[in-house]
Amino acid sequence: MIQAIAETGRVTEAAEMLGLTPSALSHRIREAERRLDVTLYTRLHKRLRMTPAAEHLAHVAGRVLADMERAEEDVWRTSRGVVHVVRIAIEAYSSYHWLPGFLNFLQNAAPDVDIQVMAGASREPLQSLSNRHIDLAIMSGEIARPGATAVPLFDDDQLFIMAPSHALADRDYVEVSELSSEDLITYSKTPGTDGEIGQMLRSGDSAKGRSVTVELPEVIVELVAAGQGTSILAGWAIETAVRAGRIRAARVSREGVVSSWSAVIRSEDNEPGNPIRTVASLLSNWCSRTGQGFRPATD
Repeated sequence: MIQAIAETGRVTEAAEMLGLTPSALSHRIREAERRLDVTLYTRLHKRLRMTPAAEHLAHVAGRVLADMERAEEDVWRTSRGVVHVVRIAIEAYSSYHWLPGFLNFLQNAAPDVDIQVMAGASREPLQSLSNRHIDLAIMSGEIARPGATAVPLFDDDQLFIMAPSHALADRDYVEVSELSSEDLITYSKTPGTDGEIGQMLRSGDSAKGRSVTVELPEVIVELVAAGQGTSILAGWAIETAVRAGRIRAARVSREGVVSSWSAVIRSEDNEPGNPIRTVASLLSNWCSRTGQGFRPATD
């Protein structure tokens, strides 16, 4: 009830969401206020305004209901022989073209373990790991956080991407100085914390062109393909679009800029037999076997 009212702000709409009549919902509100001995809502122009008490309950309700939903999913998986569910997320990206191949590998090696992707945790994976919203975060760069253990997965180039008609499209690599006037599309509002863009800016002159933030790398690829700007993204995440000829990619500098990707888990879970460590270890092993990390297999 608390969550429905927070989402709609109206008794009628919240009642419809919950499958109740408005009068029944109003009765529930009064009963909740009686039990708590506090006012939860005030009315303002036919809308319900949450008091601080209701705002706190709405925040808690989001966590509790999410936990209950995950518990139901876990029980359903148990009926299929799955004993452990490991929740994962990738920092910044939502490219999971590699997942079916790894799931086949995982099911053969650990049939009682399943994976659940938590896409909403991609923006702040370490925080989500700490608060147990996820169990494993796939991240790039050096991980220096108390209570977190990184299992190395693979190294991958960060690539400058552009439309096929771009003036630099025929280049194997570009120097940082050549990018200073580019209209860069970033996926973070804070360049210093944006892995690919941040490394480039720290490697040379600050960009002098226009900078636009789009928080979904997949949308960035679409904009770049349409000639709306350029960007720097992980090579494995844009490989499919490059192969299709929709965008072009070049290394940043002759030597290139390489990121190391890891599976980050809570240190307390880094024990033999723990299913979270098992998934991290198997993912590392799978990446080593393919020799390409998360890049699509070559034909």
